[in-house]
Amino acid sequence: MMDAYSDIVSDVASILTWYDRNRRDMPWRAAPGEFSDPYRIWLSEIMLQQTTVATVGPYFERFLERWPEVFALAKAPLDDVLHAWQGLGYYARARNLHRCAGVVAKEFGGQFPNTEAGLRELPGIGRYTAAAIAAIAFDRRATVVDGNVERVMARRFRITEAVPGSKPLLYDLADSLTPAQRPGDYAQAVMDLGATICTPRSPKCLLCPWSDSCVGRDIAAELPRRAPKKTRPLRRAVVFWLTRDDGDILLRRRPEKGLLGGMMEMPSTDWQEGPPIAQNEAEARAPLPARNFQLLPGIVEHGFTHFRLELRVLSGTACDEPLPPARWHPVAGLADVALPTVMKKVVAHAASKI
Repeated sequence: MMDAYSDIVSDVASILTWYDRNRRDMPWRAAPGEFSDPYRIWLSEIMLQQTTVATVGPYFERFLERWPEVFALAKAPLDDVLHAWQGLGYYARARNLHRCAGVVAKEFGGQFPNTEAGLRELPGIGRYTAAAIAAIAFDRRATVVDGNVERVMARRFRITEAVPGSKPLLYDLADSLTPAQRPGDYAQAVMDLGATICTPRSPKCLLCPWSDSCVGRDIAAELPRRAPKKTRPLRRAVVFWLTRDDGDILLRRRPEKGLLGGMMEMPSTDWQEGPPIAQNEAEARAPLPARNFQLLPGIVEHGFTHFRLELRVLSGTACDEPLPPARWHPVAGLADVALPTVMKKVVAHAASKI
């Protein structure tokens, strides 16, 4: 028992020493000796969910320039936030970001709760994000486990069971190493270790501060093992490129809940598995009566996490006025609309074919 405890103390000390010398410089990270800004930590952690550090950096800087504190973000129109979010994907994060800012501003006087439990009550903050904010922003002992940390734990302790089945064990192992002192630095150190040394391919074991204690070093490149991925189903639909006589295009807002919630789009038939929809059937499902229907050549392809999507574009000239939530918008101003990536592909496709 004492040996195990000594190993933990040694591992914590060695990785903190390594971190003090090799910490990554990131715009949301406080300098050594400075206090972390909870707003910056929260904003960065929401952006970093399922997104790389390199991608997030410029977005983070632009958000801070535009909305430097939580009250400013809370007052911003949702459409402005969604538009600024374009390119980061998973737009539910942006909607929850805006909702969370409103809750913190209105109910907490602009101050984020400083405990995991309190943070978990806020919109868009789950187990990982609450732990990361509590540890990094408030120096609370919290077990922070992302993909980098899972990989480090799987190798450090030689866990050969495939994820996701091994996730609970990997969390417990991460918890066993999490110190009460400098928990925020420790959390960032393990994540940095996974991002720069204990990488998915070709880990740099000779440079690792845990090389002596790592029992999975000889098979590190094989860990963590993963269960076979399921084949993503293919869904198809027809998207309507409907314009009126002055050239404005028909847009509508998607429901707030669900995939791409709250984003603007060109209307379409339902995204369903099965054979392509025939043109006459698609015309019958158009959101407005229209003339001069033309099925544009080619297919717009897009991949989501759980399915693949193929869209064909049906253009036409509308003969009626839309009802909310649909509305007309100048084609030349589409760059100013919060369109998801898949709809930007539709715009580019239509522009090349019409």
